Order: sequence, then C-alpha cells, then structure tokens
Amino acid sequence: MSEENTAVEKQFAIQKIYTKDLSFETPNSPKIFTEKWEPSVDFNLGTHVESLENAFFEINITITITVKNQDMVAYLVEVNQAGIFALGGFTEQEMGPMVGSFCPNILFPYAREVVSDLVVRGGFPQLLLAPVNFDALYAQHLQQLQQAPSSDALN
Repeated sequence: MSEENTAVEKQFAIQKIYTKDLSFETPNSPKIFTEKWEPSVDFNLGTHVESLENAFFEINITITITVKNQDMVAYLVEVNQAGIFALGGFTEQEMGPMVGSFCPNILFPYAREVVSDLVVRGGFPQLLLAPVNFDALYAQHLQQLQQAPSSDALN
C-alpha cells in the first residue's frame, strides 16, 4: 500500500501553441518568377526546450528551408513554432522523450501549415513538408550524447 501512496500521477496538458517567430524572404524576386521552375530544397530542423516555473516547459521547433531554382535563391523560410506544456509527475528518464519527441510531434503540423501558407502567399507553388520522425531524431540525439564522452576521452 505504501507504494500506491508514493506514486505521483502523471500530468500532461497543452497550455498554448503559437508561432514565436517567422521570416520569409524572396531575395531574387521578381526575376525568380520568370525562370523555369526546377527547385532544390534544403531543409533544417532544430528543437529547443526551456524550463519555466511550476512544471511548465516551452518547447520550440525551428524549421529553416532554403529553396533554390537554378542556383538562385527563390525563397528562404524560417519558422519557430512553440508551445507551452504542463508536464508533471514524470521521472527524469520519461521527461527526455516527452520534451524531445512527444511535444515536438504535436508542434510539427502547426509549423508545417505556417510554412505552406507563407510559401503560397509569397507567390510560389505550395510546399508540403514530409512528416518528421521525432522519435528517431531523439534516439539519434541520445546516441550522439553517449558517444561524445568516449570521443572526448580519446583526445
């Protein structure tokens, strides 16, 4: 019975989802609109976690996309999609996947929509980002962290 009394109930709640920052640039317009459209896309993704007070966390995903057409930058999009999440009762081992994978998975569709909307409003064909496997990215991050101390010891 004492184990049941010491168990802490896990709590998860989305407090707020918002676009924290965005940028859209078309450095070569209007010339870019007269060229044959054969784009190449460079996609970068990052996440950031900030602990707030009372078990609240701000999770950010930053997406940066550079689209070139025949070696000329057509447009550059940067979106910082954020959310405030209440996370209580999780162990330290459980918090990593929550802030590194679960919460970013919730934010990504919002960021994807913002990117698509900005690109279309900029006069370009719609850009729909493929889904991102945040579970795999988080696992890769953990693997890199585990390998880092051993490589530092060799230097």
